[in-house]
Amino acid sequence: MPKVLISDQMDPQAAQIFKDRGVEVDVITGKTPEELKAMIGQYDGLAIRSSTKVTKEILDAATNLKVIGRAGIGVDNVDIPYASSKGVVVMNTPFGNSITTAEHAIALMFALARQLPEANAQTQAGKWPKNDFMGVEVTGKTLGLIGAGNIGSIVASRALGLKMKVVAFDPFLTPERAVEMGVEKADLDTLLARADFITLHTPLTDQTRNILSRENLAKTKKGVRIINCARGGLIDEVALKDALDSGHVAGAALDVFAVEPAKDSPLFGTPNFISTPHLGASTSEAQVNVALQVAEQLSDYLMTGGVTNALNMPSLSAEEAPKLKPYMALAEKLGSLVGQLAADDLDNIAIEVEGAAAELNIKPITGAVLSGFMRRYSDTVNMVNAPYLARERGLDVREVRHDREGDYHTLVRVTVNTSQGARSVAGTLFGNSAARLVEMFGIGVEAELEGHMLYIVNEDTPGFIGRVGTALGEAGINIGTFNLGRRSAGGEAVLLLSVDDAIPQNVLDTICKLPGVKRAKALKF
Repeated sequence: MPKVLISDQMDPQAAQIFKDRGVEVDVITGKTPEELKAMIGQYDGLAIRSSTKVTKEILDAATNLKVIGRAGIGVDNVDIPYASSKGVVVMNTPFGNSITTAEHAIALMFALARQLPEANAQTQAGKWPKNDFMGVEVTGKTLGLIGAGNIGSIVASRALGLKMKVVAFDPFLTPERAVEMGVEKADLDTLLARADFITLHTPLTDQTRNILSRENLAKTKKGVRIINCARGGLIDEVALKDALDSGHVAGAALDVFAVEPAKDSPLFGTPNFISTPHLGASTSEAQVNVALQVAEQLSDYLMTGGVTNALNMPSLSAEEAPKLKPYMALAEKLGSLVGQLAADDLDNIAIEVEGAAAELNIKPITGAVLSGFMRRYSDTVNMVNAPYLARERGLDVREVRHDREGDYHTLVRVTVNTSQGARSVAGTLFGNSAARLVEMFGIGVEAELEGHMLYIVNEDTPGFIGRVGTALGEAGINIGTFNLGRRSAGGEAVLLLSVDDAIPQNVLDTICKLPGVKRAKALKF
């Protein structure tokens, strides 16, 4: 039974979902990094919110960890590259608090437009400052949307309902999607020049850090109002304070800060500035949603292999996983075969699928091929860290999907370019479940890739099989299966045989010296 640790405060229904799905769960919150480090080694999964910091040191101690689930969107508290290198899946729940965060952005926009916090404070202080607060309408104003993903699209929908015009900047926003959303796609400079309100809904990356820099704030329309419910670090906070003090920016509302918890932000005390303590996801509905989602996602992965909302590997639904499982087993063996046989330090690999395989999600198949192939470089490879290791080594990966019908109802082919030219292996499934090698370097050969095997390229001459059998018999090695293929009678042939035990080097040397042997190699699957 897999075991999961919930290390941050979470709705109790999450723990119940784990139990109902057959996953053992411990709820232990508030631990220091050292305490977490001491206990994490016993867990297969870790469910967190924003408090737990999953650092390199924690990951090094997490010797059994397979998956981390963040109940929420932001994963700044997880070292994703290092988790990937350790083979740990990192998931988030990007949709559970989308509406809540979008509504908070709209609420802050209204608060800025009508100066609600300061008006409330002065009224409750016994004043009646009716003439001191002159707001602005949002109707007819232009909303600049930086980031038009899931949350940004909800904000756009709400703004359009308020009869606002919406201009969106997002490098990934297609013209077709912009039309569907009812927004105008624009570059950043155009948005800055036209927007009456600007709201940010983009992750914090090297490209988006300080996207509202001092330079870009100067490009905004005088009197603009700015809202950030996304991530701290998207705005230069010192530059924003200066823009507020000068009156160029009429108001700003931040739910997130570059350093959290924010204790001494330069913006505090600035007129026309509103702040909230990272409340974007803080509604009872959102807290329940993200807790339930993270429990379901982690349970799916640990119990069925389903991958949902992963940040470092392709998604694989719980429904897809059983169908893809035999293909992934085949793909991993083909990748392993190529990796064991290729002598060169390869720089490219192609994965081709045809027939029934071409109708499936190819990403998990590619991941499985790389998982098998990259074992030539590391013995701690899995589907998560294999693509990471491949990129690290500069391996160019190509995926090809064929609509054509071939000799088999389904086929997966793996090809690499070596100093001797392109070399490929291909396999299929018998009965939609049993993996079989059907082609090897252009030679038809049917074989199961299991356990210890011996691969031989030889001249097709009478008596050769007998000589191999005799050599193995004299060494006390029992043959399980014998699989043969040849280009033509008397030409080059391939022999793949399974054996009960690993083949010692001295026996392999003897095989290599047999008449007719061109190459021989011991394999392990």
